[in-house]
Amino acid sequence: MKTAYKFRLYPNRQQEAQLALTLDTCRHLWNKALADRKNAWEREGITRSYEDQAALLVFEKQSNHNLNAVHSQVEQDVLRRLQKSFDNFFRRVREGARKKGYPRFKSINRYSSVTYPQSGFKLNGSRLILSKISGGIRTFVHRPIVGRIKTCSIKRDKTNAWYVIFTTELENPTKLKPKTTIGVDLGITHAAVTSDGQYFDYPKYQVQAETKNRAANKSLHRKKLGSNNRKKAQTKLARIAKRVTNLREEFLHQVSRKLVNSADSIVFEDLSIQNMLKNHCLAKHIQDVSWGKLIRFTVSKAERAGKTVVLVNPYNTSQRCSACGEIVSKKLKDRVHICSRCGLIICRDLNASMGIRTLGLRGIACGEPTSGFGLCPK
Repeated sequence: MKTAYKFRLYPNRQQEAQLALTLDTCRHLWNKALADRKNAWEREGITRSYEDQAALLVFEKQSNHNLNAVHSQVEQDVLRRLQKSFDNFFRRVREGARKKGYPRFKSINRYSSVTYPQSGFKLNGSRLILSKISGGIRTFVHRPIVGRIKTCSIKRDKTNAWYVIFTTELENPTKLKPKTTIGVDLGITHAAVTSDGQYFDYPKYQVQAETKNRAANKSLHRKKLGSNNRKKAQTKLARIAKRVTNLREEFLHQVSRKLVNSADSIVFEDLSIQNMLKNHCLAKHIQDVSWGKLIRFTVSKAERAGKTVVLVNPYNTSQRCSACGEIVSKKLKDRVHICSRCGLIICRDLNASMGIRTLGLRGIACGEPTSGFGLCPK
């Protein structure tokens, strides 16, 4: 099982210049390798492979001295990434995808990370030592790293902040036999409601930041193209978006941790979020609360704990009575479930989460935790 650890880097001016040079050199290498593949096919009908370009890299380093300032395995990883991009492109062509996604040339704003796949890096306490980079880079290691480190990636975001991402490998934990199960209903009024009565209200960070975001956008469009003031305005706008993302992810990490700690099996609806985004009245709020990311965070934490996440069909989960199974039609504005058959009066979201839990239990009992409505296959 692989796990990623992301830490903030605080390089000094010399180290930041060297890291920026490494990024720019790798970007130029990508563009040159892509141009070589494109020209070889268009002019000679030859398909370049990773092995071909890795062999040519040796001769390229003799004429381009910037390549000598970058660790050799980092340069090889650039060519592997390009090979992977072409593999994915040809796969989409074979599958008949509408968007084929031919690999693109990278501008300075579209190439933001490099990877040390095996060696050339070492974390010594709070200092990250990288090959071809002078000194140790100050690193904020906010949690211990568990497992054997496999790769090290250096990333620069749009606000010019630097990060290191370690990928580690762990043995798969022993799966626990589920003893407790909770259902989770995802929504907008309440981001998540569990069948045991927990309510998690999302603070709507994107909506809160709309005024600042609008003002920063207006300021950006008043600046002259290519000017330093425009770059400053772009950074200011990116910082607003970054703050919203950080606050949202902190909230989702806290909720997913509480969900995993609450039960051995967590049941979600298998929502078609892309189709739900077609509702223009709700799309902004659905994107802001990020249901898909909450499910991914919960799955990741559950795997490390040996627990299970179950997805069930969402059909009629909001309309069906959790006590008697009667269909009680409700509009989106109706927030209370009132069943005329059994007399159950309960919060609409809590009723849905209890019904989701029931579907999940049926699926687990049948050994088909992700099948249809959670019913036993015939």
